[in-house]
Amino acid sequence: MSADRAALEQALAHGEEEGGHIEFKERLTRSLHLEDGRKESLVAQLRHRVLSGDGEATYVVGVTDDGGIAGISQDAFSETMDVLSLLAEEADAHIDDVETWAAGDSGLVGMATIREGAMLEADDGHIVIGTAGHVDHGKSTLVGSLVTGEADDGNGATRGFLDVQPHEVERGLSADLSYAVYGFDEAGEPIHMDNPHRKSDRARVVEESNRLVSFVDTVGHEPWLRTTIRGLVGQKLDYGLLAVAADDGPTKTTREHLGILLATDLPTIVTITKVDAVSEERVAEVEKEVESMLRDVQRSPLRTDRYSIETAAEELSETVVPIIRTSAVRGDGMDDLDRLFDQLPKRASDDHGEFRMYIDRTYSVTGVGAVASGTINSGHVEAGDELLLGPMADGEFREVEVRSIEMHYHRVDAAKAGRIVGIALKGVDEAEIERGMALLPRHAEPRATRSFEAEVMVLNHPTRIREGYEPVVHLETLSETAIFAPENGKLLPGDTGTTEIEFKFRPYFIEEGQRFVFREGASKGVGTVVSTNASEPSTPADD
Repeated sequence: MSADRAALEQALAHGEEEGGHIEFKERLTRSLHLEDGRKESLVAQLRHRVLSGDGEATYVVGVTDDGGIAGISQDAFSETMDVLSLLAEEADAHIDDVETWAAGDSGLVGMATIREGAMLEADDGHIVIGTAGHVDHGKSTLVGSLVTGEADDGNGATRGFLDVQPHEVERGLSADLSYAVYGFDEAGEPIHMDNPHRKSDRARVVEESNRLVSFVDTVGHEPWLRTTIRGLVGQKLDYGLLAVAADDGPTKTTREHLGILLATDLPTIVTITKVDAVSEERVAEVEKEVESMLRDVQRSPLRTDRYSIETAAEELSETVVPIIRTSAVRGDGMDDLDRLFDQLPKRASDDHGEFRMYIDRTYSVTGVGAVASGTINSGHVEAGDELLLGPMADGEFREVEVRSIEMHYHRVDAAKAGRIVGIALKGVDEAEIERGMALLPRHAEPRATRSFEAEVMVLNHPTRIREGYEPVVHLETLSETAIFAPENGKLLPGDTGTTEIEFKFRPYFIEEGQRFVFREGASKGVGTVVSTNASEPSTPADD
């Protein structure tokens, strides 16, 4: 029996007590339980339960007053959680965690943990780092050791803390983006995860940390390069972390990943990993290769064996790249990375602009419904906000409501630009949400774009690009085949020019000034949106 299921059965067996912290509810509705007199009574009851439990109360939903299993539908459960969240807010408390179970044919039974105090948002010190590097160069292992504080066993054990698919663990190769987090207290001491696979442990790190470091770990294997580009282009990253293995050195993939990082103007750190596996002479040789690689792209290397970490933190920029020797097995450089991440400033983010978030992942949570995950591009969002989602395939935008917000499984009442969040949405099914869609304010008048004009630079192409060229365009979180029509009829390698670009299959929400990467086979380039041929503002489609 799981610990969570055991907790539910213990709560049912213990039952409600006049002075206890457990409360049974079959369901709550807006029409009945948020009426003035009833609402005040329920808020007082909730506050009493929280105080009785020394700051924590347990609400069991979908059961009768005597603890009998009743079960309620998913819609009823979602409404109950909405009402309970409002009651908790009135009582200066918040829902910290929710677990649900199927009650046969009756529906759902759930258990909500409520804690005193308002839900918190991470502070402005939260930085987001995107990793890159060739397959088997140890970037996932490095991140796994950083977030847990544990040494690797030499066989990539700590990388298992990041992979989420069974076939990834079995093969030892990442096939999709992974996420991890750790933090620092006020004294700058790391706060690690004991068990990254446990949601509550990630939430604990978010709750206890004075400063957070989130990782978006990308894919090093060549067939999944488009996923790597999505991770580096589609997330609102503060810094890049490029891993180069000391036993292999820079490869073609290393240089390609570096090019993507630099094309997005992302300040980058290079870690020479696996220094325990080779001689000191080999490490020095690879270090020289890395320095040469950086100088070839007009970047200045800064070796941390010659300069302090404090200097590296001050000098790190779009043109200065610190190089740090690391070993996840022996621990070389791990303290240096901790100190660097604790000192790096949050890059400028548009906290005060209009809310905008591009969707990277979607999933469905029992009792909650559709969840859209991504990095907030600008502005802020709060639980209860009314938003627009889209465009849908027909160019329409859908009205949705923010049911709740989570950051690394820690529920928050609001989140600002730069945060990686999961937003539970009311008014849409998970199957209707696609990667590349945007969430925007309800009062916005968004326009769907099928074609746009762009200024592009061709970094690599075997011949010349002519009208009808069809690469994949990576812009924010969207990855879509597009058709090019160069203004002058052709573009050669190294050329910069203007071209019309049309998405081949469906429209998206894009804006002037956005940067993108395009790729097709060995060809690649970067571009900037100059103007859009957007449709008229969409009339929101009611569900």
